[in-house]
Amino acid sequence: MEVVKVIPSGYCKGVINAINKVKQAIKDYPDKQIYILGMLVHNRYVVGGFQLNNVITLSDKNKSKEQLLDDIDDGVVVFTAHGIDPKIKQKAIDKGLIVVDATCSDVTKNANLCLEHLKNGYDVAYIGKENHPESDAVLALNEKIHLITNINDVNNTDITNNKILITNQTTMSINDIETIINALLIKYPQAKVVEEICSATRTRQQAVKELKDFDVLIVVGDPNSNNTTQLANIGKQANIKNIYKIENSLELTSINLDNISKVAVTSGASTPNYLTQQVIDYLKTRDEQYLKVDLEKILDL
Repeated sequence: MEVVKVIPSGYCKGVINAINKVKQAIKDYPDKQIYILGMLVHNRYVVGGFQLNNVITLSDKNKSKEQLLDDIDDGVVVFTAHGIDPKIKQKAIDKGLIVVDATCSDVTKNANLCLEHLKNGYDVAYIGKENHPESDAVLALNEKIHLITNINDVNNTDITNNKILITNQTTMSINDIETIINALLIKYPQAKVVEEICSATRTRQQAVKELKDFDVLIVVGDPNSNNTTQLANIGKQANIKNIYKIENSLELTSINLDNISKVAVTSGASTPNYLTQQVIDYLKTRDEQYLKVDLEKILDL
């Protein structure tokens, strides 16, 4: 079996920045409890890696980020790579907490784009995923930002403003947003389009799109990672017959790997490089040592 690692794949600059900021906070505030408000990046192994360093990740589907913040009385609060509602950030400051903002620079750029156009009298048609922390943070900026998740939303939306900006969550699929943008432009031909897929997402998706003559594509990443899901979707659109989305190498044992001549391995931007290498090493050797995850190696960059 020929095993090919897709390049680029794995950690992007925003994820590396976020992880480094928490590592630095551990050094800077050794006597303080550190809390991360939500998953720093969408990977549970990263959460586990920080737990070894006594960093607490606060995540509860039944609580808003503001409610989670209410549970913190002292220490350091880290805002994740996906961005944060400015009102929540200010509340943390007002509570006297030490604030570490790990928002990705591309996410900040996108939020500032929206704010600039709102200031100039625009409504924003924002293409993103419902309940995703990045889109939630952008939607919190202003009620004139309208979430568009699919073509049905395009049909159902009613923006009366003649000044409309169309933009998007940075980790969306290239192909998906193109379809939605075209539908929005048919409905709102006067709209201005600023496509904001980040370079890391774009290059990773393009690399998968260009794969040829592979029997199998394996995408390593967390089930909650949008960019991981999009990589698998791009693989389907590239007509790769067998696509497996897995969290770790152990999941390979439930896949029939017989009669496979050529397999490509890629990973989401929030997937630790260590996990991806474990998958590649197991595929090449079938050695069971590569089926065990060592959390102490997860945060290695």
